[in-house]
Amino acid sequence: MSQKIAITALASVSPLGSQPELIWNNYLNTANCFSKQFLDHQETIVGAISADDTLLLEELRLSDVKYKSLDKSVLLAMAASRKAMAQAGWKKGSAFGINIGSSRGATELFEKHYKDYLETGKAQTLASPTTTLGNISSWVAHDLQTSGPEISHSITCSTALHSLLNGVAWLRAGMAEQFLVGGSEAPLTDFTIGQMRALKIYSQLDDEYPNRSLDLDKKRSTMILGEGASVCCLELGEKENALAYVECIGYATEILEHNISISAEAVCFQKSMIMALKDTDLATVDAIVMHAPGTVKGDLTEYKAIEKVFGESLPLLTSNKWKIGHTFGTSGMLSIELAIMMIQQNTFVAVPFAKTQETGRMIRKVLVNAVGFGGNAVSVLLTI
Repeated sequence: MSQKIAITALASVSPLGSQPELIWNNYLNTANCFSKQFLDHQETIVGAISADDTLLLEELRLSDVKYKSLDKSVLLAMAASRKAMAQAGWKKGSAFGINIGSSRGATELFEKHYKDYLETGKAQTLASPTTTLGNISSWVAHDLQTSGPEISHSITCSTALHSLLNGVAWLRAGMAEQFLVGGSEAPLTDFTIGQMRALKIYSQLDDEYPNRSLDLDKKRSTMILGEGASVCCLELGEKENALAYVECIGYATEILEHNISISAEAVCFQKSMIMALKDTDLATVDAIVMHAPGTVKGDLTEYKAIEKVFGESLPLLTSNKWKIGHTFGTSGMLSIELAIMMIQQNTFVAVPFAKTQETGRMIRKVLVNAVGFGGNAVSVLLTI
């Protein structure tokens, strides 16, 4: 990339917590962050936010009469965005852009409104404006009082990294000086869980590690859904408060064979990684935070793509979905958070049940992958 893009703040609310120190300590702990909820007619393992963060969202909801009708996905995004803006030192009322996407959007509220409609034959007044995808960024923009552009989109599970790509494009085009980007997802609902079970990819394990992300020998898919929001602040050029820099980006898609298809060697990932690494000595890439959702095909095809690109000298490989589940549109930015924390702490966070890797190397350059249904792949190379 011809111009440096600085990440000057990063904030999240997820099963890991919402405070950086707590999040990092949870990463150092080899226990998962799962709990159980009664969803889709049965006890279901999920990656839910903590009771403290649930209370935080409820306080936010009650802080403004206009917020009472908002979906949890919007409140999560608002909570994370407030933290990021404060961390970056941005001021309310300034003209920074916002691009916060979601795979499912206001799924909890949509399901509630549809249920009410079936029961009463009438739709509630706010049913439409509170269930659109644009609802997330527009309310974050309102809450932060920004006068810049506000964008929302859904590119399924690579949504948050596509938000980052879009922010980079706006900055490099000179159309904005600052951009808040990320994803928000609140998919712990009956119908969403039911959809994943219908695909036969939801975990049926009930042990220490029910999501087997990066277990390449597993015979059954073990995906678990998680909720959360994660955003970062992007600025053009070198900054004293930079947490890390976006060194290069890559993206690619595959031609659809069916609704959730991805090729056996994840050609989309090969292309996105090659684009992100085009001016990089592969030996300098210290680690890759993989998408690795815990499905049989998803994990293995991405691993094969990495082998195709890097050959026998693979970087350290990790993922966070064994710990918090798959947060759909948020997942890529939570992977960015893990990558930046590993760089800051110069510490590699391994998957406890995965094949042992040599971890003596410095962590200075990390590649982050994400992909959505249909092969929408994104790769982002981060460095200090």
